[in-house]
Amino acid sequence: MKISILLPYKENFSHKKSGAVSIFVNDLVKNTVFKSINIFGNTDEKDYLDKRYNNLRFNKRLLQSSSKKYIEEFLKAEEKIKSDIIEVHNRPYYVNLLKKFTGSKIILYFHNDPLTMAGSTSLIERNFLLSNVDHFIFNSKWSRDRFKLGIKDIEKYNYKLSIIYQTVNKPKINFRKKEKIISFIGKLNTAKGFDVFGKTILKILDKYPDWKSIIIGEEPREKLNYIHKNIINYGQKNHKFILKKLETTSISVICSRWNEPLGRASLEACSRGSVPIITNKGGLPETSKSAIILKDLNVNTLFKSIETLILNRSLLTKLQKKNYKEFIFTPGLISRQVDNIRQKLFSTKKINFIKNYNKFKILHITNFNERYNGRLHYNTGRRINNGLIRNEHIVFTISDRDIIHNSKKINDLSGKRTLNLKILSVCKTFNPDLILLGHADSVKDETLFELKNKYKNLKFGQWFLDPVTKHGPDYINNKTRLMTKSVFMDANFLTTSPDVIDFNLKNSYFIPNPADSSFEILNNYNTNPKNDLFFAMSHGVHRGILKKGKTDNRETFLKELIKYSNKEIKFDFYGVNNVQPIWAENFLSVISNSKMGLNLSRGLPVKYYSSDRIAQNFGNGLLTFIDKKTQLNDLFNNNEAIFYNDIHDLAEKILKYKKDNKKRKEIAKNGKQKYMKYYNSTIISQYMIDKIFDLKSKKNYIWI
Repeated sequence: MKISILLPYKENFSHKKSGAVSIFVNDLVKNTVFKSINIFGNTDEKDYLDKRYNNLRFNKRLLQSSSKKYIEEFLKAEEKIKSDIIEVHNRPYYVNLLKKFTGSKIILYFHNDPLTMAGSTSLIERNFLLSNVDHFIFNSKWSRDRFKLGIKDIEKYNYKLSIIYQTVNKPKINFRKKEKIISFIGKLNTAKGFDVFGKTILKILDKYPDWKSIIIGEEPREKLNYIHKNIINYGQKNHKFILKKLETTSISVICSRWNEPLGRASLEACSRGSVPIITNKGGLPETSKSAIILKDLNVNTLFKSIETLILNRSLLTKLQKKNYKEFIFTPGLISRQVDNIRQKLFSTKKINFIKNYNKFKILHITNFNERYNGRLHYNTGRRINNGLIRNEHIVFTISDRDIIHNSKKINDLSGKRTLNLKILSVCKTFNPDLILLGHADSVKDETLFELKNKYKNLKFGQWFLDPVTKHGPDYINNKTRLMTKSVFMDANFLTTSPDVIDFNLKNSYFIPNPADSSFEILNNYNTNPKNDLFFAMSHGVHRGILKKGKTDNRETFLKELIKYSNKEIKFDFYGVNNVQPIWAENFLSVISNSKMGLNLSRGLPVKYYSSDRIAQNFGNGLLTFIDKKTQLNDLFNNNEAIFYNDIHDLAEKILKYKKDNKKRKEIAKNGKQKYMKYYNSTIISQYMIDKIFDLKSKKNYIWI
């Protein structure tokens, strides 16, 4: 694939004076898998950032448009190159000039507010772009939303509107070497809030003389100058110098008055573990989940924000580490996202149908837990696998963690190299239509990218069972795991409702935890078990036993529930009060002895999320109790499950249905019938296939 990148006229693609556009492009070309790339621009500088840069120098006639002449020179070069893709940065009006003379695919990047740029200010111009540009890349959700304003039927174009953030490398940071430094980096003007910063920093440095401030930037049109013995004004410096200074900076102020389309200075601060203090303008709030945000910009609010961090050293350190840990926009990730868009522009919609109907060859990679001798046989991966086979797909399985565990050796200490080579070998011989991943974190991005480029019709999907909201457990880790693989995925399937996650995960869909007729074999509503309420948890399925000293919110809740129940209810709890977890056949034997089951998950209740325990409760005919805050009453009515408001309400309802055996059996039976009919593994696995391959199904997916 041949790619030409067209920079804005007069963009400085140089080490000394590079702006945000040049830095972004330079990061992309250094990390892309595509080798045939040419960068075009116009600058008077000589120290180009990359050897693939072509400087378009020209002479123009009097009154002739410099931009039009610039495009003419570019098109002369294009006649020889004949690029597959032309990528236009930040100049929407170039599209009209290019579209007349080239048949190349066009990707348009917006680094600024589309409504302020020539060629995209009016509805007519933006509708023209939607019809003539093959894909758009915006540097923030704010910028994308600005572009969409007022456009009718914009939903049908959403597939070509992507958000890809600016990128910064992420070195290891020694937080012990952080100094008492407050930075301001950018144009030194009132639009950037430099006047407020200058007045504030003078007060801060007078009150806290052991702190210093560095200022990097210039603005010849405004003469704002603040002098103090503890201020170092470096003037204009190159990007490498700025990033090095941020490694020892503790606090970074980015206090724009205007709507920043994104705010690269904030991203760079996060990548170096410097706490960003930002305004709520434009896309700035998208740069960090843990920034300090000024709702009102003035000397008092900025002073208080800085002073709070100075006086509370533990808070300062905590926020430094939090911003650093949460930063994920590295050049490798961002470049993969862009490469994926490039590749999709040339991917065919042809699918390898088997026997001329919708049956596919699927490589399913997840942890099938073979090494635990059946203890973890009853897992969601096998449920989904069973469903795929019942739908008559051909399924080849790879148990990633078993292979890693069994393949560790001197030349492959982690076992991951063996796993990834096996995946490549299997694809070569099996030639799947789909690779389906389930928590397969050890599958390398390089492997996925190689497969995506080699097999043009190959589809990718992933399912993810852990909660992915910021109020849930392991939020940052789960978010990173999802996002890392999502750039390759045609669909992502979550057991959390996608509309409550706080990050942009494209092509994401909710799936209930699947039940399986070969696993859920009990009908407790037909019996009179001796125990009233069943609940089982663990401290990790692979560990198998309780971890000494570890507790979570569920254990606290259960102990309180026992206290409120005044010994009237016979509980059968596992994984709490030093009672070890149960597995496999022991689990089935134990759950058969309870009338009712409690559906309780780690973390705060969140829309639709549940652990896979919900499938086991419903599927085995237990009357199931669910926290109303999960909103699962969208999926079940009061004749199929019992919803409680709080622990007191729960205790009362457990006692009520303990006494009302007839009603308990009736609701439990309805619950099982509902779950096994609509939320079984056959239905859910086919829903995944339908979404991945964009098929229309006659099945009734009642949860959508």
